[in-house]
Amino acid sequence: MLYLLAPHLEKFWGPFRLLRSHALLLAIGTLLAAFAVVLLLPKLWPLSPRDHGKAILGKDGMKSAGKPTGTGLWVTLILLPIVLLVMPLSVPVLGMLLCLYVAMAFGYLDDRADVPWGQLKKGLLDAVVCLGVALFVWSALEGKVWLPLVKGVWTMPWWLYIPSMGFLLFVVMNATNCSDGVDGLAGSLTVISLIALAALLYGVIGYRPMADYLLVPHNYLAVRWSVLLMTVVGAFAGYLWWNAEPSKVLMGDAGSRFLGLLLGAGVLVTGNPFLVFAFAPVVLVNGGGGMVKILLLRFFRKCGLDVRPPSTLVPEEEKRKNVLVKLVQRVRFPLHDHCKQELKWSNAQVLMRFMLLQAFLMPLIFIILIKVR
Repeated sequence: MLYLLAPHLEKFWGPFRLLRSHALLLAIGTLLAAFAVVLLLPKLWPLSPRDHGKAILGKDGMKSAGKPTGTGLWVTLILLPIVLLVMPLSVPVLGMLLCLYVAMAFGYLDDRADVPWGQLKKGLLDAVVCLGVALFVWSALEGKVWLPLVKGVWTMPWWLYIPSMGFLLFVVMNATNCSDGVDGLAGSLTVISLIALAALLYGVIGYRPMADYLLVPHNYLAVRWSVLLMTVVGAFAGYLWWNAEPSKVLMGDAGSRFLGLLLGAGVLVTGNPFLVFAFAPVVLVNGGGGMVKILLLRFFRKCGLDVRPPSTLVPEEEKRKNVLVKLVQRVRFPLHDHCKQELKWSNAQVLMRFMLLQAFLMPLIFIILIKVR
């Protein structure tokens, strides 16, 4: 809104022309969202449902019992007017925002439900919003993609782009959701990723000299998407202010699904879907590893192997089990559960070490995928 008002306002006072600066809009959005969430969230979380804890994880899993959950609803609602204020809007942007908020609403309703939604129901609803986001990104980029390690730009038809990128979004969203099991973990990892994505969109893809130097296709509209990403970063940084261990509030599926879907969408906006491995390495391994484990165990079962949980077997049966099955079952997912239960890491250690891994791996993988090009 400010971007569109700037030409009219500068007639009354020249400095209003600065409102056409994407850097200024990015700064305004980030700061406004952060302070608004920090100040307003405590007043709204009494309206949120209470977390029931996870008895399956024992005493540690019940620490969250009684805390307000589903507050991703309030964070994103506080965020919405600020996004509309600072983000230069277009049909693809509005369409993607709609899908993000629909995904958030599904997560919130699941949080409030007395009986959690089944995997099939959640999976189908997630698939719908992921296909919707893929459609709007395809329309914004006109289906153009570029790949790591090779030069050139290709145009993908909608019938190939939307289902394939929808699947990528589905994986990233659910991997982020699965990472939301330690105070501050999912939020911190995705905030780091979104900051890096915003920097890439603003300083490389949206800046022709740098794009030309790195042989990356230039897109002047990329800077607008960076405004959206950084405004969301500001809002969830405000949430993390209250979610730091010991947390006072939980964002629940409402927040994690919103963040995961936006993270995947931000990768698609770069034009290179393979950059998801650079900007979400820890999220994919931590949360997405569980999906890979399930698929492997189902494959082993179809091959006739015994995939029953070790706790249900007598020692003789466990010894006869295939070594690959043993290897897969030895690691718990999400990976942060394995680190807590098997390696005896504290929540603070999980958070710090996962953040360090993310901060170390992101530039390393990015250099491999981009600079080699």
